[in-house]
Order: sequence, then structure tokens, then C-alpha cells
Amino acid sequence: MLLELACTLLVASDGALLLQLRDDKAPAYPNVWALPGGAVEPGETPLEAAGRELWEEASVRPSAPLRLFARQELPSEGRAKNYFYAPTTAVQSDVVLGEGAAMLFIPAAEVLSREFTPGTRDTIARFLASGEYAALTPR
Repeated sequence: MLLELACTLLVASDGALLLQLRDDKAPAYPNVWALPGGAVEPGETPLEAAGRELWEEASVRPSAPLRLFARQELPSEGRAKNYFYAPTTAVQSDVVLGEGAAMLFIPAAEVLSREFTPGTRDTIARFLASGEYAALTPR
């Protein structure tokens, strides 16, 4: 059975994505970038987990309901990742770091230059090229 994870592609009004730099105490993949998220707890849906983790890790909320973008099974990692997305009116000064070394809104053009947890880079690249992302960004 795969460990269910939920994470959020949170899009600022200028198109930047909220990313977390995991700290050196992270039990897996320390010191690399990830999306805000974590394990789905017993009795919780992946959608509920995504919202809870976003609040616990960054103290921000989406400005519209979270919607599922993709589910990615990573059997070699023993994990299944559920990627949700939503816009936010939050800005960097609204973010309160609750976990990790940093939680930053990164301009879309700079996002993929970072080292990510397994599977995350591919999903972010697909998201940035998607109609879902285009619908959330300024024209």
C-alpha cells in the first residue's frame, strides 16, 4: 500500500508558485524544494489534507476551492502524491513559516531551476504548461 500524500500548487496573483525548502531535519529529501503538503491522516481525504498542510506549513489559504490537478503514483518511493491547485490573494508577507527552512513565492520562470523531491518537477512543469495554470495567471 502506498503512503498517500497531498500537496498544493498555490498560485499568486502574479503567477508565482509557493514552494517550500525542506530543512535538514526532514525525514526524507532534506534540503531540497517541494510543494507545501504532507501525509493524508486517517479519516481525512487528500483534499482535506492539502488544505490542512497548506495552513500548517504557511498559514495561507487559497482564494478559491482547491481542485485536483494530478495524482502520481511513485511505487519505487512507496508514495502516491495528490496535487491540488488554487489561486491565492496572499503575498510573501502573509506567509508564516510553519515547517521547513523557507516558504517562498517563486516566479514561474525560476521555479524549475531548483532541485525537487521525486516526481515534483515533472508535475510542476506540466502544471505551468496547462490551461489550469493559464486560467489563474494575468494575461
